[in-house]
This record gives sequence, C-alpha cells and structure tokens, in this order.
Amino acid sequence: MERLTLIKVGGKIVEEEDTLQQLLVDFSQIEGNKILVHGGGRLATKVATQLGIENRMIDGRRITDVEMLKVVTMVYGGWVNKMIVARLQALGINAVGLTGADLNLIRSVKRPVREIDYGFAGDVEEVDARQLALLLLQDIVPVLAPLTHDKQGNLLNTNADTIAAETAMALAKLFEVTLVYCFEKSGVLRDEKDDESVIPAIDHDLFLQYKEQGVITGGMIPKLDNAFRAIDAGVKKVVITNVSAIKDNNGTVIQNCF
Repeated sequence: MERLTLIKVGGKIVEEEDTLQQLLVDFSQIEGNKILVHGGGRLATKVATQLGIENRMIDGRRITDVEMLKVVTMVYGGWVNKMIVARLQALGINAVGLTGADLNLIRSVKRPVREIDYGFAGDVEEVDARQLALLLLQDIVPVLAPLTHDKQGNLLNTNADTIAAETAMALAKLFEVTLVYCFEKSGVLRDEKDDESVIPAIDHDLFLQYKEQGVITGGMIPKLDNAFRAIDAGVKKVVITNVSAIKDNNGTVIQNCF
C-alpha cells in the first residue's frame, strides 16, 4: 500500500510570511503522495472585525451566521487557498486548490441546533476518496480549504482539523496515511507557557485525564478528538507538532489505547 502524508496547517502559520514559506518548502520536500489542508481562522477574524462583523467562538469553534459565511468563504476559499497554491507552484509542486464543493469532494450536513446554534457549520458526512486518489495518481497535490457543501447549493464552514481527519480516514482504505497537525507550538504541552513541556504520546485515557485537569483546553480539545477518531478509523499515525518539524514527525504522537 502506498504512503500518503496529510498535513494540516493552522491559521497563525498561514498569516506569518516566514513560517508559511518554511512550511511550504518543507512540505514540497516530503516524498510520495501528499495533501495539504489549511485553516485561516485568525485572518477570517481579522477581516470580519475590519468589516464590522461580530466574531463568536465557543470551545474553539466558530459561530457562522450568513455574513460570517461570506467572510470565511472569501478568506479560506479565496485568498489563503490560492496564495498557497501559487507558492507551491513556485516550488515545483503541481497543486490544485479545492473546497469540498469542488468535484463534490466533501459533503456535509448543517450542524443541528442543540444547546448551541453554530449557524452555517458543516458536519462531514462523506469524503470522495476516489476523486482525491485520481488527482494523487496524476502527481497533483490537493490543497483543501475548510469549506464543504450540502449538495443542496449551500456552502458550509467546516473545522479544518475535522476536514483533515475525515479526509485521512477516507483515504486510509487506499493508502497508509500519516496525519500531521502542525501549528506554532512543539506539540501538546503540559504547560502552554513552556514550549519544552511537550507530551510525547497521548492515548485516549490520558487525554480524558488531562482534559479533566485543565491541562488540555480550548482548540486543542477538538483537535485531539479528531486525532483519536482518525486512529480508530485506520489512520496509521497522527502527530501534533511544530511547523518546523513536519518532515521529522517530532512532537506529540496520538496512540490507540488498545
């Protein structure tokens, strides 16, 4: 079975010129099949503020009303996605920028209203692994923006970590998949103020313990939720690491309890 490396990069890295360029250089040097999934949430927040649109977040997840949906579509599917594709082309990588609506790649349903109304947020129902595999077989590198669709004509804002996990899970039937979440920290930290306090490996029981103790909070919770789902669904390896270490797979390794 061929190997596939799926890299998810967060918004802060996308915004900063030095870290973005180094990431793309490192990504371009990864051998074999690869996919890049990007965020852009901080830039979307900045643009929304400039436009006078309220930003609302709960447990690291964005509340997406109609106006915010327009903003994230412009930022994620427009500027960030196409800028990354252009940079990869300059590095000799034949990349294509896609949302979940393109090629019907990722179909979602609008998240039902329970305790919280997340607005136009999408929960992934299906990823077309076959279409992605066809691109990879032609040495085309997909660059996925965190937008999906419901096949009813509606775009949906979808958490980039979730898209990375769901895509990795779908492709695990066709490839030996390594999923790498990279951001500005060295991994999952015991102390968020100490970059040296990396937790080298986490299983689900330890995750629940750290969450209860308040060691793991905020946006790291859904990231790890996605990581464990990916492992349970057949993804070979999940790593959370610094942007500078994506080739080495250093950082925090997610392990199965069993």
